[in-house]
Amino acid sequence: MTPVFTTERLGAQPKVCESVEAMHGTIDRWAASSGSAGGPCGIWAVAPRATGEPVAEIEVGWALHPGHWGRGLATEAAGGALARGWTAGLTEIYAVVYPGNDPSVAVTQRLGMTALGRTKRWYGAELDAFWILRPEGRADDVPPLAYG
Repeated sequence: MTPVFTTERLGAQPKVCESVEAMHGTIDRWAASSGSAGGPCGIWAVAPRATGEPVAEIEVGWALHPGHWGRGLATEAAGGALARGWTAGLTEIYAVVYPGNDPSVAVTQRLGMTALGRTKRWYGAELDAFWILRPEGRADDVPPLAYG
């Protein structure tokens, strides 16, 4: 399978499951690791069919097995995802981090993201939100969204 994007050490590919049962197992593991309860969980890119343009807020995220922590892989993968987003025409991208997850906050800092503060806006949980504009459009102001 051709990667969606590559970095110096990584290639990003869509997660493909061999069967519906395997897909449900993956979703159950994501839900258990993120503390989500009930309802379907997963990762989707949502775009109207008429335009193909992504809906509103686009998020970059990372979750690595602990055996791969501390090697710069999350920063590299997220940086590659940001570059792919900029190439696709996105102008801003968000990230959210569970409070106290200092290594992930460090990733957002290495990516040049701006801390927006704590919010309950997404995922039904209190999270620390971060934001970045495409580099040629970078501004010091916070986007016009309600946080808190």
